[in-house]
Amino acid sequence: MRCLSTLLRSKLVHHDASKYDGYRLTTLGFDFLALRALVLAGHVSAVGRQIGVGKESDVYEVMLEDGTSAALKLHRLGRTSFRAVASKRDYIGGRTAYSWLTLSRLAATKEAAFMKALHAAAFPTPALVAHNRHAVLMTLVDGAPLHRARARDVPDPASLYDQAVGFMEGLAARGLVHCDLNEFNLILTPDATSLVLIDFPQMVSTGHANARELFDRDAAVLARFFSSKLGYDPRADPARSASPLASFDAGVAAAEAFLAPLAGE
Repeated sequence: MRCLSTLLRSKLVHHDASKYDGYRLTTLGFDFLALRALVLAGHVSAVGRQIGVGKESDVYEVMLEDGTSAALKLHRLGRTSFRAVASKRDYIGGRTAYSWLTLSRLAATKEAAFMKALHAAAFPTPALVAHNRHAVLMTLVDGAPLHRARARDVPDPASLYDQAVGFMEGLAARGLVHCDLNEFNLILTPDATSLVLIDFPQMVSTGHANARELFDRDAAVLARFFSSKLGYDPRADPARSASPLASFDAGVAAAEAFLAPLAGE
């Protein structure tokens, strides 16, 4: 009981007597377990400031054992409804109920697998350092989210748009749809000439029932942002004759080969 009292005071577990007398792990307790595992494995030596907050995650700057900085992403799927999560994620299956901690762990597992595979395929993504429970430890990207950019700071928005569309086409060629490819999930490098792709847990295969709709939405969101914020309208650019939608169908055949190694992750 003394151990339970300590855990309760630290808010690592919660006492629930509504339907039965028992204890359940809290989000803070899940954080503690994941971080402890990463520390014991020799990956993390210190935790610094929070550098990002999203609908479904918190991101912290941490220090690795060798003194370099890295990013630690903690998945928080309880911030959205189960219906919203299930409609976009193909690891839910046919289940109608899940613990949010379990969903967060599944999201982190999928993100770690995708990040590792995409980085190996030469996509400009962070490199995976380690993964435990709902925590994904990755290299820290030098830059800022694209949504912070101003038109006067971006000398060639058309080139950046081509890079973003190239990400869509490259993913589709491997049977994947990002499902949230927007200005918040693209990091602009300090020289404003290159983009880095982040945030992968919501990615689905081109075989997903909503894949074409999600692909189309990503394309529309990108075009809208570049037009309204960076002053470049790809739809009015005569040099752009091809649509990223043309690459979607080609990805259906490619999905099996690229995704097969991820099935066991």
